Amino acid sequence: MVFVRLPFTIFSAGLYDVPDLHVANALLVWRLLARLKVPGAWLAGAIFALHPVQVESVAWITERKNVLMGFFFLLTLLAWVEFLDERTRQRWRLYLLALVLYALALLSKTTACTLPAALLLIVWLQKSPINKQRLVQVVPFLILGIAMGLLTVWWERYHQGTRGALFAIGPLERLLIASRATWFYLGKLFWPSNLTFIYPRWHITPSSLFDYLPLLGIAGLCAAIYFTRRHFGRGLEVAMLFFGATLGPVLGFIMLYTFRYTFVADHYQYLASIGPIALVCAGVATVARSYNQSRHLIFGTLACLIAALTALTWRQSAMYADIESLWRTTIAKNPDCWMAHNNLGTVLLQKGQVDDAMAHYQQTLQMAPDYADADYNLGNALLQKGEIDAALTHYQKAVSVIPKDPDIQVGLGNALWQKGKAEEAIDHYRKALELRPYYFAAHYNLSTVLLQKGQIEEAIQHCRAALTVRPDLAPVHTNLAVALLANGEIADGIKQFEKTLQISPRSVPALNNLAWILATYSDPAFRDGTKALELAQEANEFSGGSDLANRPAEPACQRVATGDCWLPSWSAVPRKRQAVKVPDCQSVEGKSAKLGETQWHGRCSYEP
Repeated sequence: MVFVRLPFTIFSAGLYDVPDLHVANALLVWRLLARLKVPGAWLAGAIFALHPVQVESVAWITERKNVLMGFFFLLTLLAWVEFLDERTRQRWRLYLLALVLYALALLSKTTACTLPAALLLIVWLQKSPINKQRLVQVVPFLILGIAMGLLTVWWERYHQGTRGALFAIGPLERLLIASRATWFYLGKLFWPSNLTFIYPRWHITPSSLFDYLPLLGIAGLCAAIYFTRRHFGRGLEVAMLFFGATLGPVLGFIMLYTFRYTFVADHYQYLASIGPIALVCAGVATVARSYNQSRHLIFGTLACLIAALTALTWRQSAMYADIESLWRTTIAKNPDCWMAHNNLGTVLLQKGQVDDAMAHYQQTLQMAPDYADADYNLGNALLQKGEIDAALTHYQKAVSVIPKDPDIQVGLGNALWQKGKAEEAIDHYRKALELRPYYFAAHYNLSTVLLQKGQIEEAIQHCRAALTVRPDLAPVHTNLAVALLANGEIADGIKQFEKTLQISPRSVPALNNLAWILATYSDPAFRDGTKALELAQEANEFSGGSDLANRPAEPACQRVATGDCWLPSWSAVPRKRQAVKVPDCQSVEGKSAKLGETQWHGRCSYEP
């Protein structure tokens, strides 16, 4: 879903502590229900806090926006309730506050777009007339919700890629998916067993009568609610309408990226669960009041229920202990989850377990042959193992599926570079930069290839462009230093080596090269034998005595320091097209959207 990362910049770490915020949400649920005079409000707040289906929203880092959205959503409803109270002073201030809080909820996560329906349900629950005045008051909320909802639809379609055959689901199929998802969520609320991070994706067939049973069940439930409304009042209708309306955007009527591998997820019902929970708790509280003699038995049963929910929640949270546990647990419960295999492969690749990572990527491709991310990740792993031809095959397949993916273009460029096809590699780096102009990996790798080919001035341009994105990476400063020296800009080259050493004091290539320049350059203005000797000794110490740059820097520096000689190694500037050896320059692979920007990282593709 689209959301603005406002919480990262505005709210303090204390407010943004997700478990604490979830507790705050539980207290808000209690307060809201109590304000609406719903029996058992305290019990509903406790169950909301402790129910295991809420673990995903609280424990999974990318769902912090879900919890934050819930916080502002519930505050908006509270402000609205106070605004509706005629006894409240300065009611319009509360109305404006509700609008501001709703905007914050939408900026946290756009599934808050369903809140206008909740506002009207509150009016109806309080048996107030839904007249023209009330509708006008809801209109600003409705405009905000529709605007952000449409933005989400556009984002999902054109940026998340919810187009193509996989998402070509007809209206009838969407209705069948929505009805099945509704029962799924109710089932997990009342019997929270076998919860997992990614559930199997259903195969809905309109020609199968079995797939119509959930829809018939929904119709029967609606009929039962309608014919029993006189006995149960409006609470039953409001609870179930709130549940359905809040789930509406994620039931399947609108295509989401996650529908590529599952139609349901626990975090989708984070707020929607309040409806059924409040309904059941109100019923229990009403029964407890009616049967005073059995109150001890009822409260004892409730205590056991809360204890059981606590134990289930504790057990469920274990799968979120770390990212590897999450994907392994998901695979154990859903072995055909190709997304989990891909993401586990990425975790293993980061740990250096290349063969295990490749096995999971291959399993992913067996289940999802056209999944470009798995080909891209497998290409990274093969390239790391030195199997360049096989890596090229997978990169090329990935490019054929998603030709406008800059990460894949960089990966293919890296493989071509290692294959010795520098010109083709340059072409793909340039394509990556056309797609993403400020792409660090493309600028850095392109600068390295250009430098090795002797295209010095353009290499300098791309080094500087890379540094505007990542000024903290020592290898880029090393590249730039070598390019500047090759271009005759000695003073600037020395400064870049010094910058490298500020960032990475143990960089042996930078120490060795700077020592050699200070010891051997023909211009006395740049020679400093004493400093050169110190740098060479440090390089020798940090390298364990190995000679990484193939230059006997320390002996030369000793001779220069004592005035015995000087060597004109850096006195001649190579021609512009002359190849230049680049020390300490490694290919930087296209980064994962979730997992950082380092050489051999794959791409985790889960999108909440």
